[in-house]
Amino acid sequence: MTPVAAALAVVVRGPEVLLIRRANMPDQGLWACPGGRIEAGETMFAAAERELLEETGVQARAIRLLDAIDILERDASGALQRHFILLAVACDWQQGEPSSADDALDAAWFEVAGLVRGDPRFSVDVARLSGMAAGQAI
Repeated sequence: MTPVAAALAVVVRGPEVLLIRRANMPDQGLWACPGGRIEAGETMFAAAERELLEETGVQARAIRLLDAIDILERDASGALQRHFILLAVACDWQQGEPSSADDALDAAWFEVAGLVRGDPRFSVDVARLSGMAAGQAI
């Protein structure tokens, strides 16, 4: 099994962060940062910008790597099913208002200060990554 590299766009606009509600696994139905697989020959920054545009119609400029996160999906017996390496990229909003597309059920701005670690409506690390991108400790 080969790990799959994916880029997450952590888009901050003032006090807000842009999130999507995921239509597909993993984290189906949860609010998360827009993102997806990095294509061959594509940089993580280009992938974050492309996935953001595809999923929300919003344009942003990728500016820095925030973190790399391993997601290990296992079956009931503990056997590894899939391995993702998520590269969280801080992005500055440029233009556009979010509308859900591609594999997003919904897209909306959330107040970074209102995000709480462990909230079951959100994917793991959403609050932490949003705080990092906005320069706030969460």
